[in-house]
Amino acid sequence: MNSTKMKDKETAVLIAVRTGLEDIAVDTSLDELEDLAETAGAVTVGRMIQNRPAPDTLTYFGEGKVQELVDFVVANEIDLIIADDELSPVQVDQLSELSGVKVLDRTSLILDIFAQRARSKEGQLQVELAQLKYTLPRLKGSRKNLSRLGGGIGTRGPGETKLEVDRRVLRHKIAQLRREIDEISKNREVQRKKRSENEVPQVALVGYTNAGKSSLLKTLTGSDTYIEDQLFATLDPLVRRLELPNKIQILLSDTVGFIRKLPHDLVAAFRATLEELKHASLLLHVVDSTGIKYEAQIKAVESTLKSIGCNTPTLLVFSKADLLSAEERQFITTMYPKAVLCSSKTGEGLDVLLEEIIKTAKLGKVELNLKLAYSDLHLLDRLYKDSEVKNVEYQEEGLKVTAVVNMSLAESLLPYIVEEE
Repeated sequence: MNSTKMKDKETAVLIAVRTGLEDIAVDTSLDELEDLAETAGAVTVGRMIQNRPAPDTLTYFGEGKVQELVDFVVANEIDLIIADDELSPVQVDQLSELSGVKVLDRTSLILDIFAQRARSKEGQLQVELAQLKYTLPRLKGSRKNLSRLGGGIGTRGPGETKLEVDRRVLRHKIAQLRREIDEISKNREVQRKKRSENEVPQVALVGYTNAGKSSLLKTLTGSDTYIEDQLFATLDPLVRRLELPNKIQILLSDTVGFIRKLPHDLVAAFRATLEELKHASLLLHVVDSTGIKYEAQIKAVESTLKSIGCNTPTLLVFSKADLLSAEERQFITTMYPKAVLCSSKTGEGLDVLLEEIIKTAKLGKVELNLKLAYSDLHLLDRLYKDSEVKNVEYQEEGLKVTAVVNMSLAESLLPYIVEEE
């Protein structure tokens, strides 16, 4: 990157502590942190890693390494220090005081990106709530640091003016945001019930940020969706209608991308949105097949889904198959035999994906011969409402009904199925 562009962006040094207990290599985690910094608008000009049993409770790094960091910041005119872990208010204050520059952690960086990306009213409220909850215990230090260090990355969203208020007003604002979000959640629940009454199945795209969810949504539905090779390029949920090969109409929704160490406050704030996943017929867990350490990314997504109590049936979908070698394809199909390999760019595997959606979400229909007792007439009412009733015979011992029903309803009718005579 040339010097002119460098001057337009804040320069950052990334720091991390290697304890030996990490789920992925620290270097890989810093690669992701660098992508996050770039997405927020910063240019990374250096990295520092210290091996120690645990981060120092006061300065994150040990005394000698902190001095090395300060020297690097001064020599290279660094604007920003970004830690790969969540820092305590004391650690932020101490590092900022010693270095004379702004200090962020992974959490505040992700929150800053979300503040930039949120477009809908709900998304903006949720991000602001998460930022204010994150800011509250750090308010004392934030006043001093912001007045001395100015704005830029890490100060978007609530903004400097809101960070200057006292704790009482801040808590009042948090309570107000919660009420607004609760109201939106109630409206969302009403909409969800209407979709359920209309028998329109919903399939949701989930996955790591930048895994290719938006590209898949656009290719399958032909919708005009914002797509960019950036982390959290789309934040607000998108819902589009899709007709499957068996003519069944479904709603396909794209959700916020997940990431390792996703801030707890952000998960809590977006809980209402994420709750929608629990009511979907199927989740398509999209994985970037070309990504580094996608096994860890799969675990990060599964962990987040587990944290909200989501047990919806899930189909693994490996995207960007057109970029894989024969050996890489073989590895994925061996390790994940039930997954679908596809490419939004070439269309490869999309027909298989659509058939797997029908099968896994049980969205097909089947003709059944049923024997109902006269005490089960409520089931006949349901068949008339939700299925295609082809024939009804009133016999002495009960009703003989032939109907075409969807697979989900067919499961509940198993005790009444009889062989065709």
